Order: sequence, then C-alpha cells, then structure tokens
Amino acid sequence: MGFVHIVLPPGGEVAIENRRGGVRVEVWGEDYLALATESETPAPPISRPGKSKTARPKVDARRQSPARIERSESRLLISVPRASAGGAGRVELRVLVPASARLKVITSEGSVVVNGVPASLIAQSISGDMSVSFPERTEADITAQSLNGTVTLDAPGAPTLVLRHKHQAGKGNGGPIINLFSGRGRIRLEKLAATPRRAESPSEQSRLPTAGSANTEEPARNAPTLSRPAGSSSRPAPQVSESPQEVDEDEVVRVESDLVTLNVSVVERSSGRGLKGLAREDFRLEEDGVEQQIAHFESANAPFDLLLLIDLSGSTANVTDILRAAARRFVAATRAQDRVAVVAFSGTTAIVSPLTVDRQALDSAIGKMLRPQGDTRLYDAMDFAMHYLEREAAPSRRRAVILLSDGLDSTLPNVTGTGSTKTYEEVRDHAQEFDGVLYTIWTNTEEYEAFSPLDIQPETFDLAHDRMKELAGAGGGLFYEVERLEDLAGAYERVVADLGTVYSLSYSPSNKQRDGRWRTIRVRLPRHPAAVARGKRGYNAR
Repeated sequence: MGFVHIVLPPGGEVAIENRRGGVRVEVWGEDYLALATESETPAPPISRPGKSKTARPKVDARRQSPARIERSESRLLISVPRASAGGAGRVELRVLVPASARLKVITSEGSVVVNGVPASLIAQSISGDMSVSFPERTEADITAQSLNGTVTLDAPGAPTLVLRHKHQAGKGNGGPIINLFSGRGRIRLEKLAATPRRAESPSEQSRLPTAGSANTEEPARNAPTLSRPAGSSSRPAPQVSESPQEVDEDEVVRVESDLVTLNVSVVERSSGRGLKGLAREDFRLEEDGVEQQIAHFESANAPFDLLLLIDLSGSTANVTDILRAAARRFVAATRAQDRVAVVAFSGTTAIVSPLTVDRQALDSAIGKMLRPQGDTRLYDAMDFAMHYLEREAAPSRRRAVILLSDGLDSTLPNVTGTGSTKTYEEVRDHAQEFDGVLYTIWTNTEEYEAFSPLDIQPETFDLAHDRMKELAGAGGGLFYEVERLEDLAGAYERVVADLGTVYSLSYSPSNKQRDGRWRTIRVRLPRHPAAVARGKRGYNAR
C-alpha cells in the first residue's frame, strides 16, 4: 500500500474521521503526516455447485482512495464519510503523524489504535475499542471513559488493572492532553512495546508499518500512572518498518478550502431549556439559503478550553474579594475535562492562570489575583483573550471566552485614562471570526448622577451596555446583566449550564469566493420543531 505525504498546518491541528472503519496512528520522527488507506468492496456472489458465497476482495488503495482531505490555514481534516450506497465495504486508515501534531480521531464502530503520544489527543467512538500505547515515562493528563465498557491499565511487569467506566491521571502540568471516550467499546492503556513485534507477512499487514517510533530517550519530569515498574529494563522503541512512498495526486480527493466553524446552543422555544444528546443528523445548515454539508460535528459533551476575562478596573477595584469568590464558583461549576484560564485586566492585561485542568492550581492562582496597573483597556483585553485561545487552546477542544465588565473602555466619552489601541469595531469583527463562543456579563456601575459635563454621562453607560450585548451576539454567545456583583456567581453558573448545550458544526462553503462579503448562516432542526439554535448569524468571506 502506498502513502500520501501531507504537510501539517502551522498549528499542527489534525482531525481524522472514519465512519466506515478504524484508524491506526503511529507517532514518528518526521515533520509531516503520511496517510494510507485500505478499502474493501463487495463483489457479486460467486456461484459454486451446491453453495453460494459472497467474496469481498481487497481493492488496491492506489486506484481510488475513499479518504477525503480538506486543508485550511489552521487545520487538516481527513475524513471517510458513511457509505452512500448499501453494501460499500470497510475502510481502514493508517496515519503516521509527527509528535507535534494536535490530533482528534472519531470513528463510529471502528477501532482506534495509537502508538506513541502526539502533542494532544482526543479520540471518540460510538462502539469501537481503543488502545493507546505510551512511551517510557510519559508525562500527560489522561482521561479515559467508556460508558458501557471497561478501561484497562496494562503495564509490563505489573498486574493488569481493569476499571469500570472511567480513569483519570495527571496533574495538569503542561504535558499532552489525552482524552478518550467510547460509548460501548473497551479502552486499553499500555506501555509502548519495548521490542519490535513479530515481522508479519504482507498479507497480514498489507505492507503497513508496525509499532510507532516515539522518542523515548529523554525521560519526562513526572511520570503518570502508566510509568514502568521499578527494575524493568528500558530498551529502544521499535522503528517504523517501511518508509512512506510517494503516490499519484489523483489517489486522494483533495479539497483546498477553509472550513467555517459554527457554535450553536440548542434550546426549547417555550422554556428556554437546553437540549442535549443531539446528533449530526438533527441539524440542517444553510449559507445564503443554500444547504451545506456538515463536514465535522462536535457534541455538547466535547470538552472546552475556557478563558475567564475579569475587569478589575474602576469600581470593581474595591470588591476584588467578591470577584475572587465568583471566579472560584465558576471554576467549580465547570466539568472536570474542561481546561480553564483566568485573565484580569485594567490598563494592562495579566494572566492569572494559564489553561489547566488542575482545579487546585486555579484556586491558588485566583486567591493571589491582584489588580493590574493602569486605566481601562477593555477592547485590548478582549483582543488578547481571543488571540490567546487561538494560540494556546488545544485544536481538538472547543473554545469560549467569558467576559465580566461594565463595558467602560477609556476610549469612551468622559471615561478617564488612556484607552485601548484596538477599536471597538476591530474587536467586534474579531469576535465574528473567532473560532469559539463569546459570553459577556455586564455589571451595572452607574451609581451616581452626572452633575458635570465632565462626568460620565448616562448615554455613555448605555453605549457600554449595548456594546457588551453586541459583542456577545457577534461571538455567538449570550449576554447577561448583573445589577449587583453579589449576584455574579449565579450568572457564571448559568453560563456554564449554557455551555453544556453548545454544539459545534463545521462545513466547507459551496461558495468558494473570498470577496469579503457577508454570508448569512441559518441552522434548523427539522426533527425538533419546538427547538431553536442560537449562535453566529454569519461571517465575512475573507
């Protein structure tokens, strides 16, 4: 079987979705990705005396690959959709990825096998089994969950441990994020084989590489649960047995396009209650009235990278204790698999805590949170927060910014101090293009009457309020009003509850023109006529 060489996007984000079979991933030492496919198609029954049999011959992947490759500036998507015609055979994917890859793998009933550890890994399957083999002393944050199966920890020389449903290890210390989920399959975590496996014949392996060649020479600082028992020998990891070979460009369907990602929360029209458990088939998506094919789908259960952005300027400077308590309530309300960052701002912007799943570290950082220096540069802080998530968030995770502010940037009339270098219009446009969700919580600081033309006028407070609301709409989120800071914790908890109903849909627009014009997006749920999808209403085609 031949391989196709593919250059990774700058951020290393790779999504692999196979709805007709399994995915086998090998982490290797090259800086590009290599893809091979093996497909099986049904043949007409072969008639023999006294019996009837249907043969399923293997088809050479060099003739026509069922894999579809879509590449944008930020992400590489490799997908095998469900068969459109009954009787279409299985498709197995073999992928060699660099250690720098940020990887997401999705299957329906196919298995997922990963040898080595990329920069980040999320694997999801409805019923497929999963196996991940870790190099010696890997430092990682690991979550493995099977709703109706088992999770098995198997380290050489140690008793095999079988758990029900879920296993977590790691301390959020900056290592790779590993998140595995299977609805009905089994999940196995084990050490990467220290010796090469038996050399199998081409008929057994279809000339595909054996175990991955992850770099194990430099020991990690802290070993997770799966570290090798004391006294065990340490031998080099096996090497890839066959180098990828170049193949013709027409073997794989290539689509050079930018995916549009839309985050929507689904609620009942009458009650406003969020709907969970929806599937890709529940959604219909249109751009400028033309129905689009949903290329990638994230359920409401998929993890988030959340950034809590807190305004510590002006009147909030004297109530920092209340803000600390509310921030802790927000962190406590998030899910264990969600990573959280906290950023505070006034005239400058300060990272209180970087993205982490370590709740204890977050609590400690929030307790030490101090007011940054300077005036109020809200728009600069918002721009920083979105760029921070675009740079630091795991590509396999969804993203959200939650802003707490009275909206009074020092560029507004009669607001004292030096204001933002970014304009409101620039930040609003960034929010429209942001691949995430933006929630804004407006705090009422209009506590006095304007006795002088130099005081902040009621019109300025109204403008700040309206801009906070408009930012949430541009970012596909919700706007909340808080009259008293003592009520802030409740608003944070409502935001977290709403995030639990957010689904992410990606599609490649059928209109390929990049003319800068506004494209209107509409999401419908024909199977749920009493439900409505809330999110961004469109984007500028740049």
